[in-house]
Amino acid sequence: MTNTQDKKLWGGRFAEATDGLVELFNASVGFDQRLAEQDIRGSLAHVAMLGQVGILDGAEVAQITDGLNAVLADIRAGTFEWRLDREDVHMNVEAALRDRIGPVAGKLHTARSRNDQVAVDFRLFTKEAALDLADKTRALRVVMLDEAEKHLGTEVILPGYTHLQVAQPILLAHWFMAYVAMLERDEGRFRDAAERMNESPLGNSALAGTPWPIDRHATAAALGFARPTANSLDGVGSRDFALEFLSACAILSAHLSRLSEELILYSTFEFGFITLPDSHTTGSSIMPQKKNPDVSELARGKAGRVFGNLMGLLTVVKGTPLAYNKDLQEDKEGVFDSYDTLSIVLRLYAEMMPKTVWHADVTRAAAARGYSTATDVADFLARQGVPFREAHEVVGGLVGVASRSGRQLWELTDDELRAAHPLLNAEVAQALTVQESVRNRASYGGTAPQRVQEAIEAARASLS
Repeated sequence: MTNTQDKKLWGGRFAEATDGLVELFNASVGFDQRLAEQDIRGSLAHVAMLGQVGILDGAEVAQITDGLNAVLADIRAGTFEWRLDREDVHMNVEAALRDRIGPVAGKLHTARSRNDQVAVDFRLFTKEAALDLADKTRALRVVMLDEAEKHLGTEVILPGYTHLQVAQPILLAHWFMAYVAMLERDEGRFRDAAERMNESPLGNSALAGTPWPIDRHATAAALGFARPTANSLDGVGSRDFALEFLSACAILSAHLSRLSEELILYSTFEFGFITLPDSHTTGSSIMPQKKNPDVSELARGKAGRVFGNLMGLLTVVKGTPLAYNKDLQEDKEGVFDSYDTLSIVLRLYAEMMPKTVWHADVTRAAAARGYSTATDVADFLARQGVPFREAHEVVGGLVGVASRSGRQLWELTDDELRAAHPLLNAEVAQALTVQESVRNRASYGGTAPQRVQEAIEAARASLS
């Protein structure tokens, strides 16, 4: 093999060329070139600071700055040549800068290491990704809030479930507001994570800081960070900012997967609660009647990938001593993948939910059929002074009578109801409709229309 070490920016110590397979295994440029904008922003801030503190003169700063901007222009134009032998985004940019402006490019790396360089690039990307997903989560939150408000006026009733068995009737608006609450927490996690990662590692150098008289506060401010990291070992060796981002992604994915599961069920022939829009469903290559909820199924499936990305990085980090280790090269692809996945899922749901049609007659009938007002009958007896456990047993017996004869509670006769308890009769049973059940659940956070209206108003206020 031809010796190519003279082309390596770190090659001075080595007498033998890098093995070709090692070079392929070691390179990260195939994926970390995505950090090119952040890398050049970091370099521009660094070289400006080197000029401000007198490490470089004005001419050198101008030459390097112009060269970096020219390299950035090539990258944006798609004409930049990414080379595997230059390993990563940092070495590709620096080598291209050297090709363009000559040896003065080497002064850019004064008081800096690839360790703090990659840390600042990746932190910049992850902070921006967290804030972008926070915005996209908020956009879906607004959509779900709008849907809740739209359906509150018509008081669409949905069966509420536990164990996927009909439990109690709820307003469809209440169901939407449950997801509004989840998404509000999801958005908050991304914003909290962005605030905690709002520190610049630039200037930590390899691991111990630098003897050069740099101004880390200046570079932090130039890059939009609130402050520099306080410890150089931690600054270059920690990836908990990426773990926190991936954790927020995983929790959001779990919520979106739960939403997906419900929509998949509700769109089946057996449920028939909703009709999903043609624009967000697909057909079958062999069965012409099929309308498949592919968006929801993929969102449910991709949650597994997002969970895996978190577990993958946790596994990488748990065994790495301070400070930087090459293992940490494995930090980026999972973050990129989770960000890309959630970006599109959030957008798809924000488009799909307003176009989904709910069949109120079907949902109300389903809520009524499942003995969902049984608890209301027990509550009626309890309000008359019957101990709730006794009332629960009485009504459980009535449900058994009704189910064995294929009837609902309000279809039982006076004699059957009075036989179960003297306070019960047909008039009482028929008055405890699903509509009445919903209206009665007026505790704070409950499904009664006035409480859901209050929740909607509070959610609107929190958005501002």
